[in-house]
Amino acid sequence: MTDLQYRIRDYRQRTAPGAIAIHVLGAALFVAAAGLFWRGSGLFGVPLLGMVGLTAVGWRTHQGETARGLTLLAAALTVSVMLLIVGYLLVHARDAFEHMGVELLWMLEGPFWEPPSPEGNYSLTPLLVGTALTTVIATMVAAPIGIAGAVFLSEMAPERVRVVVKPGVELLAGIPSITYGFVGLVLVNQYFYAQFQTPTIASYFAAGLMIGLMSLPTVVSVAEDALSAVPESMKSGSLAMGSTEWQTTKSVTIPAAFSGVSAAVMLGVGRAMGETMAATVMLSHSKGIPVPFFDVFSRYGETLTTVIAQEAPNATGGMHESALFAAGVVLFVSVMSLSIGAQYVEWRMYRKLGGES
Repeated sequence: MTDLQYRIRDYRQRTAPGAIAIHVLGAALFVAAAGLFWRGSGLFGVPLLGMVGLTAVGWRTHQGETARGLTLLAAALTVSVMLLIVGYLLVHARDAFEHMGVELLWMLEGPFWEPPSPEGNYSLTPLLVGTALTTVIATMVAAPIGIAGAVFLSEMAPERVRVVVKPGVELLAGIPSITYGFVGLVLVNQYFYAQFQTPTIASYFAAGLMIGLMSLPTVVSVAEDALSAVPESMKSGSLAMGSTEWQTTKSVTIPAAFSGVSAAVMLGVGRAMGETMAATVMLSHSKGIPVPFFDVFSRYGETLTTVIAQEAPNATGGMHESALFAAGVVLFVSVMSLSIGAQYVEWRMYRKLGGES
């Protein structure tokens, strides 16, 4: 008997026939509503209302089975929406990939971006360089300061300090990104332009610095939660062996919470990579590759997110719009790779701390 057959048999044995009928009928109504909605019919609400009524009946008669069906539906709907978004991006980006080929991602000599010409170049290379520069700068700001702040709040701060600072940090995470961008535009950009005589008033360094500060509350909050979740028995055992509090924090607490701390950093990096409004306000929107490529004060300034935000309203179709969709595909793949990397680190640390080889 296969695993699927075993699961089906187990489901039938544990579920009442009435609940099975509700599940089947509810799934049929949901598929009918989705099909009518996809075709643009205004009648999609009829099966949807029928599903709501059926759910109400099931909740009264078979609450546990109905709750399980609803959670399964929610999970399936989430995955379906994600797959639809990915499919939509890929379909609309196909023309740009076919038109540019490898040069879409790797082109060292301009012109790089020639809208609205359907036969011109639409290379993402300068956008990838700009995204990498701002992300690296933001990570260098958010990761060390965020981890240090989390260690202080979790292990060193007095309780009266923690109860004030932790809500304050979480409040900072809710500040709109456009606010950070405006502050960076009128203060940080102006400061570097006046004091360091940068080629333009905008620079990758200033944008990366503000994006790092914006990502900082996320790193601190998530990392502090991970450090606080380490069992007190592990810390007490280390102290009982004669270790100091700092030695316990360094050798016990941080390694035990490493998966959570790394996830916090990855979340911060993902937010930095996908940040739009702050970078859009602070960068110059000139496309080119800095020479050398790590010149963070170059006159160029554009990222994958800023080019989409800046040019999407004027891209009415054709190769220009397809190139913007291609930028979205590359950005999605980059963030997904970060997420997979974080999951891999967490899995490795789980095996290591669990004593598995």
